[in-house]
Amino acid sequence: MAARRKSALKLTKQDADDAPQHRSAGNLFEAAYLKIEELLVNCSLKPGRFLTVQELQDLTGFGRTPVHSAVNRLATDTLIIIRPRHGLQIAPIDLARERLLLGLRRDMERFVVRLAAERASLSHRNQMQQIERVLRERRNAVSIDEFNQFDRRIDALVLAASGEPFLVHTMRPLHTIYRRIGYIYHRLLPDHDLTGTIDRHVAILNAVAGQRASAAVKASDTLMDFMDQMFADMASGIDPGLLDCNIEPLPLS
Repeated sequence: MAARRKSALKLTKQDADDAPQHRSAGNLFEAAYLKIEELLVNCSLKPGRFLTVQELQDLTGFGRTPVHSAVNRLATDTLIIIRPRHGLQIAPIDLARERLLLGLRRDMERFVVRLAAERASLSHRNQMQQIERVLRERRNAVSIDEFNQFDRRIDALVLAASGEPFLVHTMRPLHTIYRRIGYIYHRLLPDHDLTGTIDRHVAILNAVAGQRASAAVKASDTLMDFMDQMFADMASGIDPGLLDCNIEPLPLS
């Protein structure tokens, strides 16, 4: 009996010693993913660019294993293309494809925000109200880089409030794709300020935090309509070379 107790204590101690290491490795992988995702969204990694894993390590400061893990996830998300014998390519932006996918996102967002409005805990609602308050107060002063940080938090919070882990893996790539579209739109079409985008996100937060499911779905549809118009503006107003850096510029006459 004493021997079994001693063995059990030893196992418990081993589990305790290993747990922080597992958590630390998981955090490192997630941090590498978030860093590369950020570089994709703000186009520091230009659409269409070719590079190596080593270059990504140098850019991010993370080691080979976390970067490999992040690259594999982002390849699954269709944001990085693995080219055998050629390294990696940052996925070019195909406006027609991503506008088509917006229809998929519209339907999924309706499901997510409805669940979130019905299931959000008091903590979730309090966090939403806090973000809503900050965005209202800083509506005319938020930069696109700052907004994308808020946007990532909003997406994660609404997904957490929905209470369905499967949705995280499904929605996260779509959120990154459209965050990159939003960055290009607001950075390169300066006539369009951020207030319209902010107002539509605030409306979603307000409806979900108020547990008004129908209003949340309506607010989500309004945001998707706004994004659809963004694609129309970009199709006529964006240099194609900004969507794929491998496109040769037209010769000047």
